[in-house]
Amino acid sequence: MKIHIAINGACGRMGQRLVALAKEDPELEIVAAIDSATNPLQGKDAGEVAGVGAIGVPIRYDIPLGLRVDSLIDFSAPVGTMAVLPVCVDRQIPVVVATTGHTDAQKAEIEAAAHMTGVLFAPNMSLVVNLLFKLVKLTAEALKGKGFDPEIVERHHRFKKDSPSGTAMRFAEIIKDVQGGAFVHGREGIIGERKSEEIGVHAVRGGDNVGEHTIIFTTIGETLELVHKGHNRDSYARGALLAAKYMANRPAGRYTMNDVLGL
Repeated sequence: MKIHIAINGACGRMGQRLVALAKEDPELEIVAAIDSATNPLQGKDAGEVAGVGAIGVPIRYDIPLGLRVDSLIDFSAPVGTMAVLPVCVDRQIPVVVATTGHTDAQKAEIEAAAHMTGVLFAPNMSLVVNLLFKLVKLTAEALKGKGFDPEIVERHHRFKKDSPSGTAMRFAEIIKDVQGGAFVHGREGIIGERKSEEIGVHAVRGGDNVGEHTIIFTTIGETLELVHKGHNRDSYARGALLAAKYMANRPAGRYTMNDVLGL
């Protein structure tokens, strides 16, 4: 029996790849391709939109009542997440939130939704990036108090709207949770020597880079760099689809990509 999924943000770059890859997966069936982020009615009974476009499926602004949805992937924008989240809560549809750039209040609302439906909320859907989260934690623990300075550099395409990336900030938070410290976003002017408690976070924007993160632990005499480079968007899309399979019909609760990976 196929897993029935809905995709929110289907008109976007990531959404289009999700649709294309899901259509190739014999275990999946797309039952709703929606774009709640651009809908002025915020997903309420707007009906089907004219035009199929390059993705080859009709786009809706809502999830029709009575439609069976085993899990939903949100790869849209913060406004799109918040438009579709109440629907997932009301109908108890497990949701994979792959969108970044939410405010603290929006993040709290997403977390609260886990009391009523299954929620997997991750800053990055790449399986390798999620493994790297664990490696960075292990490294931070091993090097804590040994004089190593952590710095994070992320590179993305010119069209990315949030900065730093949600993934970069997750790496920074992992290090802070282990070692303490304070985030420093770039440096300019005569600022004096680097403070030992700093966690540097730097964003580079340009071209069509789909995502690159370098986590640096450096001290006098040696440097360790942990690097992930995305070659195209498929790694993020495939991870999101795997997460959707994992979340299908899961009970209410908070889930992570570690659950998907079995870490």
